[in-house]
Amino acid sequence: MNRIRVLLADDHTVVRAGIRTLLDSEPDMEVIGEASNGREAVRKVGELRPDVVVMDIAMPELDGMKATRELIARQPDIRVVVLTMHDDEEYFFEVLNAGAMGYVLKNAAPTDLVTAIRTVSQGNVFLYPTVAKLLVQDFVRRGAPDDRPSSDGLTDRELEVLRLIAEGRTNQEIADNLCLSINTVQVHRAHIMEKLDLHNRAALVKYAIKKGLIDLDG
Repeated sequence: MNRIRVLLADDHTVVRAGIRTLLDSEPDMEVIGEASNGREAVRKVGELRPDVVVMDIAMPELDGMKATRELIARQPDIRVVVLTMHDDEEYFFEVLNAGAMGYVLKNAAPTDLVTAIRTVSQGNVFLYPTVAKLLVQDFVRRGAPDDRPSSDGLTDRELEVLRLIAEGRTNQEIADNLCLSINTVQVHRAHIMEKLDLHNRAALVKYAIKKGLIDLDG
């Protein structure tokens, strides 16, 4: 069995120790490194090449939000799960915009973090239930979800690509899944964003959920 290689980034030694104990008890996971600040996390990801980074937001030198952006820019295939005490929209949407694929609260059950790591390692998005509720509430404020079977001008292929993007799949994974070249996937992505006037992954995820292309309970 190939283990999921995990890097822990949190400025509290006790928190890291507790998470390490939890994850090391899982047969399919292995903690390969730790970082006490965002700058160290970026450096160690480059050195150790983990599959998943568990990232705190509030850290010295470079906070988790900026560290996540830098990691995604350097290594687009890296999976980041943000583990935080913050459960408000300001942090949630910013984290999604930064490129993280998982959002778990520190008061969650340990099994939620384990599930989140497994989920994002497979290329899927994991949203803690109360955080997913924020996403739904955002739609309510902006207007009721559109139940019409409208594709908003997207072709069937573009809808397929959009669904996979919203699930957190990389360009390579989308290309493999749909038997396309990476260049073709990138062209589809550009067309989708242009047609929908959406400019980042967070907006695409919100649109995909609104249209029923992905399932929050999955």
